Amino acid sequence: MEQNVNGGFDRRSFLRNTGFGGGVFALGPLAASLAASGEASAAPMQGDYSTDFDKPYNRLGFGDVKWDGALRTEHINHLVAGMGIADMDFECPAVITDALAKRIQHHNWGYLDMNSPGPMAFKQGLIDWNRKRYGINVINHQNLGITTGVHAGLLACLRAHTTPGDRVLLATPIYNGFYGDIRNSRTVKNESLMHWVNGRYEIDWDDFEKKAQLPRTKVSILCNPQNPVGRVWSKEELTRYGQICLKHNVLVMSDEIHCDFVSKGQKYTPFANLDDKKVVANSITFKSGSKSFSLSGQMCAWYFSTNPQVFAATSFENHPDLNILGMHAEQAAYAGGEPWLNQLVNYIDGNLEYAHNYIKNNIPMIKVGNKPEGTYLMWADIGQVIDKIGAKKSADDANEEAARAAKNMKLGTDYAGNQAMVARTEVTPSMIAEHWFAKNAFVKFNAGSSYGLGGENYMRINVATARPTLKAGLDSVASALKKISA
Repeated sequence: MEQNVNGGFDRRSFLRNTGFGGGVFALGPLAASLAASGEASAAPMQGDYSTDFDKPYNRLGFGDVKWDGALRTEHINHLVAGMGIADMDFECPAVITDALAKRIQHHNWGYLDMNSPGPMAFKQGLIDWNRKRYGINVINHQNLGITTGVHAGLLACLRAHTTPGDRVLLATPIYNGFYGDIRNSRTVKNESLMHWVNGRYEIDWDDFEKKAQLPRTKVSILCNPQNPVGRVWSKEELTRYGQICLKHNVLVMSDEIHCDFVSKGQKYTPFANLDDKKVVANSITFKSGSKSFSLSGQMCAWYFSTNPQVFAATSFENHPDLNILGMHAEQAAYAGGEPWLNQLVNYIDGNLEYAHNYIKNNIPMIKVGNKPEGTYLMWADIGQVIDKIGAKKSADDANEEAARAAKNMKLGTDYAGNQAMVARTEVTPSMIAEHWFAKNAFVKFNAGSSYGLGGENYMRINVATARPTLKAGLDSVASALKKISA
């Protein structure tokens, strides 16, 4: 692999020489040496690992958003660490690859009969997994629906239970993908800003209930555990959330896709396991194995509700363009991937501990609260960085330039055939900071402003990668900030 003048690896040479194949990550010399020495490990690994999580796994050249997408959008030729988009850099468990290899020996990919033995076994596997691992006993074949990713399920639910112009209640900051679902369903965001209390976020219950009472507030999207702030909601918090929504006729849509990633000392409570069955009946839960088993690109998810009317209405709007390989992958994961997952969760917990301590001790310009209670994401205050690099002025200048250009732009045509100005995204200081980190540290984060009210001076950091890569990325950020800290 050829080095470039910046000390990293040249992407074009890498792709040309490997034919989009194997090799090591484009981590730079520091990370490569760490990968060989294991210096970055927070503690010796325990157990019989089916995957060596400390070994960087090549993702360059396969068109993924986290690595190739960052190189393309940031116009950089190497990347020390992709720490943005929420998927993992680990090789998936062998049971999945084996199951897929077996299925592709049958060389036909026609429509799938969901009532045939294979798909029925897939659904039974989901029921058994949720009962065994989470103690969820309310799922059955009649109230379990399959969909093409969690977003497809959320959109089906929004179409079923809202009309354009209705409000969607959110406790913010919250996962940015929900805002796309709100736009696509032509509903309106209804944001309740959370409190910062003793190093973590808590829901502002008074404000949340006020927002629940606003006219046309029909549904609320809950993130449990919470992306991006890393909260694992307690049973008491979830009950209070559900009781407020029930009182004001607001349906709870609970996205629990990160449920496996819970830090030591914390406990994930499924919304469906709450004691108040009326609260549970006023909800629908969405899940997938995409986060847990590195299957985001397989596009397979499911939903369930104890309320027949809620389930039926959502299913009516659901159009599952089913992915045969996605179903086989998840079925294999739940049938034989649990030992791998348990080891992974412990490794992620170590990464959170490592990154949390590293930032607190070595990067004074970035502030973090308590160690995240769950997910593999960190939420970091970069207000000092924004001030130091003049990000606010840069954002203002960019928006002024865009506004001037818009005046000279021809009117476009919207979906209804009406003329309308082409929409543009406002540039924010945290977006400027995101680009600064990519250009100066060759590390890709996610700008906090996309996560709604309260995210303006923050950055989301994904630690689901090999620890040598994590250390290399944090070292590079620390070095870049040290140059401007004087």
